Amino acid sequence: MQADRRPLRILMTNNTLDQPAGSELYLRDLALSLMRRGHFPVAYSQTLGPVADRLRAATIPVVDDLRDLSAVPDVIHGQHHLETMTAALHFPQVPVTYTCHGWIPWQEWPPVFPNILHYVAVDDLCRERLLTSAGVPADQISVLHNFVDLDRFTKVRDLPDKPKSALVFSNSAVQVPKSIRDACTRMGIERVDIVGQNSGRAAVHPETILADYDVVFAKARAAIEAMASGCAVVVMDYGQLGGLVSSSNLQSMRGLNFGIRTLQNQLLHQEKIERELERYDASDARAVTQWIRSSAGLEAAVDRWLEIYYRTIERWSDVAGTLHDSERLTSASRYVSQLAPRVKAKEQAEHCKNLAEADLRAAKAQLERDTAVAASNDARHKTRIAELEREVQGLKRELERHRLPGLAVRMAWQGFEKQVLKPCRRQIASFRKPKS
Repeated sequence: MQADRRPLRILMTNNTLDQPAGSELYLRDLALSLMRRGHFPVAYSQTLGPVADRLRAATIPVVDDLRDLSAVPDVIHGQHHLETMTAALHFPQVPVTYTCHGWIPWQEWPPVFPNILHYVAVDDLCRERLLTSAGVPADQISVLHNFVDLDRFTKVRDLPDKPKSALVFSNSAVQVPKSIRDACTRMGIERVDIVGQNSGRAAVHPETILADYDVVFAKARAAIEAMASGCAVVVMDYGQLGGLVSSSNLQSMRGLNFGIRTLQNQLLHQEKIERELERYDASDARAVTQWIRSSAGLEAAVDRWLEIYYRTIERWSDVAGTLHDSERLTSASRYVSQLAPRVKAKEQAEHCKNLAEADLRAAKAQLERDTAVAASNDARHKTRIAELEREVQGLKRELERHRLPGLAVRMAWQGFEKQVLKPCRRQIASFRKPKS
């Protein structure tokens, strides 16, 4: 049976819709394109921010509580297992596709549930995660590589024969790594900048800045956007170096989304960066850009997504009647049991953190009390020392006033020194001597 090609209401989930990052921007771009084609995307996350604001400004609904939805979606586009399972349990009569965006993050762990009928991996490594961590059958997995919105990234750089500018495009880097800056200096690259969340220069509109640079150090989506902008790209992040993207390695790196598996070759050392920059070839970089712009566009990806949505809905119409509540409840129980160790570990860590913070507060309070007592004692000591010093000076002046001649003066002074000055000096010294 051919699926009905009517406009779809698509509930799209994500861990956050806060700061612009990989999966957030993936959802944003896909939702905007679906809306322009006449569909009805709705975004769901419990952590909202600028990305949610951008979606709302484009008239796409955003919710942080699924009870706010009165219209049941036709299909759920799930990203990140907590939000996906929240939606799958809230709408058990709706089919779900689950998208895996990463190999490492816990949030990307693939859930298994009766109404999750299809899985999408954004690269070959994510496909491996689906096959090996959740037992997802291969015929339920599609690989749909990451994309770039060519309607936004229209500015394409014409590269010089030798690079003169470079950009570190990374949400994790706080500043330009010294190894990159030194390598660029050695290679005659005069300008080296950085954009990304941790550096305080979030790239809200990277399409307006990428084409200003000859070389871009980036990974994954950021690398694809830089290539689409005409830049020569060196895959880099997390202190690891993947290397310069060229016509010879483009296909293999694309299959791995220019991501973590491409970053395992070498550490980010100056000499290695210099070797990659020496491979810079303006004509080859232009060929890479042409291939990306012809093969990695958003609209082609949306075509494939719509095919996946309609096939999933069609398959659901065949299997929904065979599912029983007991099967759903058993799957939900299994999911909760998988969550339990992590939740308990988090609670224990939180308890230990609270105890440590309480001890720290008590230690700080005691230190403040001890400091106050010491300051008070010090003030009293200083006052008493000043009083004794004044008394000594007064006695000296009194002795000089009598002007006793010769031997009488020496005898009087010796007596005064023995009976008055030495005791006073000992007392002053005892006050000034620091406590052990």
